[in-house]
Amino acid sequence: MNPTVVHESYHTLVYGQKFTKAEASKRLGLLLRHPYVHFLNQTKRTCLIGLDIATRYGLGGRDALILANYIGGKVPVMYTHDQELLSLRRVAWRSSYLEVRDPVAT
Repeated sequence: MNPTVVHESYHTLVYGQKFTKAEASKRLGLLLRHPYVHFLNQTKRTCLIGLDIATRYGLGGRDALILANYIGGKVPVMYTHDQELLSLRRVAWRSSYLEVRDPVAT
């Protein structure tokens, strides 16, 4: 996980799924405390990777930043339901690759 994913999830839970703000915060906080959840910090390097990915793959800033966090953190696979990201299937940056998969279809 990374900060962008956490806050995008919060936005979806509150404004899309109509959770209360307290409930969304509680659930995401529990997820962040889970021992098997790895948290990736965003850095200037992450932003530079994201800008490159946005340009090469024609993505918006948030999607590119999310992908940059994972590819920069050497995460081999990202699971998503986002059809635009799934259409990419694989994202490359220098010698690193990130597979983009649907968790239900896998």
